[in-house]
Amino acid sequence: MTDADRQLTGDAVARAIGRAWTDDSAWELLTDLTELPNRMGGSPGERRAAELVRESFTDAGLDDARIDEFDMQYWERGTSELTVETNSLSRQFETIALPYSPAGDVEGRLVDVGYGTPAEIDAVDLEGAIAVASTTTPADRRFVHRMEKYGHAVEAGASAFVFVNHVPGQLPPTGSLRFNEEGEIPAVGVSAESGDWLSEYASRAEDVRAHLHVDARTTDGTSQNVHATLGSDTDDFVLVLAHYDAHDIGEGALDNGCGIATVAGAARILAAVEGVLESQVRIAGVGCEEIGLLGAEALADDLDPDSIRAVVNVDGAGRFRDVQVYSHASEELEELAASVAGGAGQPVVHEPDPHPFSDHWPFLQAGVPSVQLHSEPPKGSDRGRGWGHTSADTRDKVDPRNLREHAILTTLLVWELTRTDVASIAVDDLRERLVEQDYEPGMRAAGIWPVGWT
Repeated sequence: MTDADRQLTGDAVARAIGRAWTDDSAWELLTDLTELPNRMGGSPGERRAAELVRESFTDAGLDDARIDEFDMQYWERGTSELTVETNSLSRQFETIALPYSPAGDVEGRLVDVGYGTPAEIDAVDLEGAIAVASTTTPADRRFVHRMEKYGHAVEAGASAFVFVNHVPGQLPPTGSLRFNEEGEIPAVGVSAESGDWLSEYASRAEDVRAHLHVDARTTDGTSQNVHATLGSDTDDFVLVLAHYDAHDIGEGALDNGCGIATVAGAARILAAVEGVLESQVRIAGVGCEEIGLLGAEALADDLDPDSIRAVVNVDGAGRFRDVQVYSHASEELEELAASVAGGAGQPVVHEPDPHPFSDHWPFLQAGVPSVQLHSEPPKGSDRGRGWGHTSADTRDKVDPRNLREHAILTTLLVWELTRTDVASIAVDDLRERLVEQDYEPGMRAAGIWPVGWT
């Protein structure tokens, strides 16, 4: 490419970015999604959300926007109750059954396992007990995912699991226990305020009994992915994806309405500069992330990993002012993201270590270099999901300016990836990185350690 060609290319991108500053399409998609009754994986609301995403892709000028179905296990929440009885009283606490919790009635003693880390669970007797664990992890340790805590509690012989939000506000949290299959023991989320009482009652174990009732069911169902393409007709392509599903207890504005809206905004800019993209770009809105990365798994099964130049997983972007980049063990992706953000005069926070709990994972474990675009929470925020996975995940928490800016940064990163070769990830090296981070025991407990990894 000559200097004149580069100048013309840069001018075209600059004009498209300029128009993006007044584009409200991302906010409009977010509004449409958050107006739905819910977007739980496999539900009618999630199906309608897929149609809205397809319409947004078509309106953006993307080619051949379509919806493909895949099979999944549809979990439906019923009622749940947690009752604590002492010698002098009986109290009920508000609960929310966690996705893929089995139905059941359990009675036993309460055992507070603190943050639910493996060491804390190993230090107590959970046989036949109801484990009570926090949603967060101390800042000086690797964040331990809910699925890990549940899996360790199951292995320790617990009869039930109670997940306590560390964020105050009478907000019971939700979150899947297993990937696309029913868990072993009933599990519910409770608020921080209820959790405080449960810790108190656990300390009086000699005269306290708890009874947990969960009504839920799992049936055969279907979900869907939304696909579209743009750019040059090359054999290889950059894959940009975001999940559009959400838990059924809130609007799912932050998680991940912001992410799919950011992708829709980026798609409009990319379509406007399609002629300067040096490889094909495939855009996807995937379903059922919240209950097991099921849409991403179905998409990965349909694609040749050797044809994917890189994956850009937009899960968490658009929520807060600054972009947070998970480069998942790729130094080249980390450097490229830093260069893009620096060139745009935008701050970026890097996280180089890989993790398996978002839609990049089916591709990363196959060696595809993958970057996740998230948001850096405001200083002073508690560690964890904040409003996410609660009824407080609503549209009023979103600033439309963040959607626009993150869509622009996503566009610039994707544009660079169409013309920059990034080395694949050595699977043995990825495995070792996860082992070094002490992920293996938790992933095995959660049932997600890849088959074939010894």
